[in-house]
Amino acid sequence: MVSSGKQPEVKPADGRAGDGASSPKARVVEIDSTVSVKQLAELLQASPVDTIKHLMRRGVMANVNQFIDYDIAAVIAVDYGYQPRLKPEAGKKGSRITEARKKRQLRQAGEQGGLQTRPPVVTIMGHVNHGKTRLLDAIRQTNVMEQEAGGITQHIGAYQVEIKGEKITFLDTPGHEAFTAMRARGAQVTDITILVVAADDGVMPQTLEAIDHARAAGVPIMVAINKIDKADANPDLVKQQLADAGLLIEEWGGDTVCVEISAREKIGIDNLLENLMVVAEVEDLKADPSRPAEGVAIEAEMDKTQGPLCTVLVHSGTLKVGDVVVVGETSGRLKAMFNDAGKRVRRAGPSDPVVLLGMNSVPQVGDLMTAVSNEREAQALIDRHRDEMERERTVSKGISLSNVFDQVSAGQVKELNIILKVDVQGSIEPIKTSLEQIPQEGVKVAVIHSGAGNITESDVMLAIASKGLIIGFSTGSEPGARRMAEVEGISIRYYDVIYNLIDDVNKALQGMLEPTMVEVVEGRAEVREVFPSGKRAKVAGVYVNEGKVTRGSSVRVLRRGEQIHESVVNSLRRFKDDVREVATGFECGVGVQGFNDFEVGDILEFFRIEEAA
Repeated sequence: MVSSGKQPEVKPADGRAGDGASSPKARVVEIDSTVSVKQLAELLQASPVDTIKHLMRRGVMANVNQFIDYDIAAVIAVDYGYQPRLKPEAGKKGSRITEARKKRQLRQAGEQGGLQTRPPVVTIMGHVNHGKTRLLDAIRQTNVMEQEAGGITQHIGAYQVEIKGEKITFLDTPGHEAFTAMRARGAQVTDITILVVAADDGVMPQTLEAIDHARAAGVPIMVAINKIDKADANPDLVKQQLADAGLLIEEWGGDTVCVEISAREKIGIDNLLENLMVVAEVEDLKADPSRPAEGVAIEAEMDKTQGPLCTVLVHSGTLKVGDVVVVGETSGRLKAMFNDAGKRVRRAGPSDPVVLLGMNSVPQVGDLMTAVSNEREAQALIDRHRDEMERERTVSKGISLSNVFDQVSAGQVKELNIILKVDVQGSIEPIKTSLEQIPQEGVKVAVIHSGAGNITESDVMLAIASKGLIIGFSTGSEPGARRMAEVEGISIRYYDVIYNLIDDVNKALQGMLEPTMVEVVEGRAEVREVFPSGKRAKVAGVYVNEGKVTRGSSVRVLRRGEQIHESVVNSLRRFKDDVREVATGFECGVGVQGFNDFEVGDILEFFRIEEAA
């Protein structure tokens, strides 16, 4: 509990008409002898973030769950234009409650091993060229390129800065793709997201994507409006665009912290960091440094001289040189650890990023790290991990319209997360509104991301991380996205009629959806030559890039990404022999029924239609 030795001098901290104690029009607010910051904010009808800022200006550092004395709370109430009064008989009653709460907090701390406040882990996101990297450089106060070239620091994927004695850890991998890839592997690394938006450019498609990815992860978002030094900067327009995207900033009555900065001119950086620490206070981030270390791998590589190197971010506990650690399916006894300045360290606590030397092989980025007692325990943990991965491979990883009713009935799904991709921007709102208004007891339909264009790997990663499905309306999907979705068990459904789309989702939630036919891509081949075959027919000489080609299979001809014909394979030859199937890496001649207009560079995509599982 934060207490004071004497009654603080009552002066408004922000220039308000703060003589509330003497003003006859000031609203009266009754406050207990001790009150939590959150309770005080509710009494004053203010946001917890704003209340913490007022306390900080008064020299009081307290998070949202901490208790403060009436004397301090009264001063803050005056700042807000209230006339504070001590709640009747609150002294005796409040002291007993406070003592009981203290005992409970001490007991919980003992049970949990002694939780302590840890530094926040921050990821910076935003549209390309809006200044993410320059902001990281400005925060670090030096140029990354110069440092790396001079060998003063080493790139380890994360670094720490110290602000007024408090540390902040920044992930040096800007972009929502890397952020979501971590989540897709089960690693929730980030505590706070800073969304960078250029004041002269405004909210762009990648900005909206970053917002949706951060929301899906449940991570609080701060906004940094960058490039305010430019002549055509328009921060107010950006704030309006953010409100349209569902991010209402504090000065407009919302709860999103927004700071105007110039990363180039280093304007507003201190204010951004101060507000970042306030948001961290509200989040009340804690960890137990006394337990065995746990964390996640954020970078990994094979160094020519040092062998396998792995950068980990410690979540809880303390990691020490000499510890035996397991990272995914590899292990090792730590010979050395290095921080982001390239210096050897012997210990790393919660939120510290360090490079590990001593692993037996290179782990995967996103693998979980655990410190164990000995090599035998390490091998047992690896074996359990492999068994779990094998069990996961034998069951469907994702949710689909075919199985959503069963999962809802079993209580496994409370929210159907949908990633919606459409052909044109105008189609998004009517489809999204119709989906989210589907009435169904026990489950909510949530469109967690929407956009115009083809379905991409980023969409599939978001579906993996959020356990959702993807719906395409009058649009297709990129080859890489299709392959990833197939491997990860992510359902992609395609529609051309809005009514059919809404009807299918509605029927799926009620368990009435009929079995549907889905397309399975079997292979792709590139046309290298075109040969005559008979009087008018032509055959494509192709190289099979992936999968296989089967005589009689369905095929579509793609030219510069656009489909120009769809039919079946009516002839398949290797040299002079008719064959039934040709595998990846071989050349063959392909005849397509009803089509002779082949060109070198065309792509033939072979597929079959089957009933969905």
